[in-house]
Amino acid sequence: MSVPTAVATPLPVLGRDVTVPLVTGGEVTYAALDYAASAPALQRVWDDVAAYAPYYGSVHRGAGYLSQLSTDLFENARRTVAEFLDCRDGDQVVFTRSTTDSLNLLARALPAGCRVFVFETEHHASLLPWRDADVTYLDAPRTPAQAVETLERALAAREPYGPALVCVTGASNVTGELWPVRELAAAAHAHGARIVLDAAQLAPHHPVSVSDLDVDWVAFSGHKLYAPFGSGVLAGRADWLREAEPYLAGGGASRSVSRRADGGVDVRWHDSAARHEAGSPNVIGAYAIASACKALTEAGFDTLVAREEYLIGKVREGLAEVPEVRVLSLFGDDAPRVGVLSFVVDGWNSSHFAAALSAEYGIGVRDGLFCAHPLVRTLLGSDPGTQGECGAPEAAPGERSLNAIRVSFGAGTPDEHVERFVAAVKELVSDGARWNYRTEDGRCVPDTSAAAGTTAGTAAG
Repeated sequence: MSVPTAVATPLPVLGRDVTVPLVTGGEVTYAALDYAASAPALQRVWDDVAAYAPYYGSVHRGAGYLSQLSTDLFENARRTVAEFLDCRDGDQVVFTRSTTDSLNLLARALPAGCRVFVFETEHHASLLPWRDADVTYLDAPRTPAQAVETLERALAAREPYGPALVCVTGASNVTGELWPVRELAAAAHAHGARIVLDAAQLAPHHPVSVSDLDVDWVAFSGHKLYAPFGSGVLAGRADWLREAEPYLAGGGASRSVSRRADGGVDVRWHDSAARHEAGSPNVIGAYAIASACKALTEAGFDTLVAREEYLIGKVREGLAEVPEVRVLSLFGDDAPRVGVLSFVVDGWNSSHFAAALSAEYGIGVRDGLFCAHPLVRTLLGSDPGTQGECGAPEAAPGERSLNAIRVSFGAGTPDEHVERFVAAVKELVSDGARWNYRTEDGRCVPDTSAAAGTTAGTAAG
């Protein structure tokens, strides 16, 4: 498989030259293949943040030059994000800490009596925030059409007819499969419901247009969009946000505060996005997100998608050559996806396999249930009541374990990383691990007392 010249070069990211030690001796350039958890920051983003850092100042609070500069930068970042998402006139862009924070904010803003509809396939960030609402959990669909049909049936059956919200992912953090967002939005609106899109895994890989998809809100995180940790976005319709109590009470959210004659306090809250941004805002985080939005837009999503599809093809073809590997999927092998694939290997504990990839090949992947426990259990055919911790193995090496391995990549991934990954999978399956492993603090780790060259036969499970 050859890649067109136009898409042959990955975007520069931090850490691309970092070397890590191998348990078998020597060092190797680290292959970061855990983008779905946190993508490395783009070099462009880091450079922009470093250039601004000397000019850092308080936002919305100072008359000095640096404060005014920082305020302008913060508000310009809001406009950049709105353009990146193709927001409608009147939509608000609220800066948060993460996708999880964004969806919890929206959950706090639901009108009284609102019913929420969410598929069991969601990441916990969009599955769990609706604790104070009447929630209908929908079974995992096996085709995009079935997803739309399932939602339509659930919405048609709701009574009484009051406010309703549908929450759906754009791309699965487990399988990478793209969901029929536009069709689900149409179904929601046909039944008088609104819809929020969890775009944490979609926005770094594909363009997201609020207007074109006709969703009411979008949530995503900076750390998956090639920006540093600690920033996120909730963008969309203003009315529910404007009418809700502030997510946090404090400075910045309040327009005026005065004492009453009876000794109490009267507060007038902002109607803008500031209503839900109390406290000193994360101006560097907002600026980093805006920088990433600009960088991806300038690189061109057509180019980025073409390169990613090329990498997906390399991984899929390589894994298909290993009969012991089963790739997890809801919609089938041919379903469109972003650069996220999860799989299990016959005869292997997934945590042991991931540990060997790291310790013996310098490849970073993820193992566990990926903060999407119901979905992974469905895909693995397990008892839905089985307990497990997010991202940690549930059994020692050699025992039956309910977890999987996830490989994920994106705009900064070079060919060599996925080629090394495919070669390592084949070698581990055919030859076994070259080191002994043990469980430590819930993780499968190399046994430093073991001698190199010994295969951990009892750890394979």
